[in-house]
Amino acid sequence: MTARQIYFSGRVQGVGFRFQTKQIAKGFDVIGWVKNLPDGRVEMQVQGEEDEVREFLEDIHDSSLGHHILEKEERDIPLLEGVKGFSIAD
Repeated sequence: MTARQIYFSGRVQGVGFRFQTKQIAKGFDVIGWVKNLPDGRVEMQVQGEEDEVREFLEDIHDSSLGHHILEKEERDIPLLEGVKGFSIAD
């Protein structure tokens, strides 16, 4: 089991990024959340088996969202506690 925090930069707000990410997550055995940040980036925390998380992130990049992403910062974080499903956070 792995948990990752990812910051997406580029034109990632106002393009349905969070909604589409949530839709993509339905095809994977992952939990977590995605939210807009005041500085224009989108933050995501996701947890699942290593392969599931990797393939989920690849699907985001390969979707129509990929051309909006200019930069992606990713790091391992402690496992998420109290999180069920994949949601859009406030």
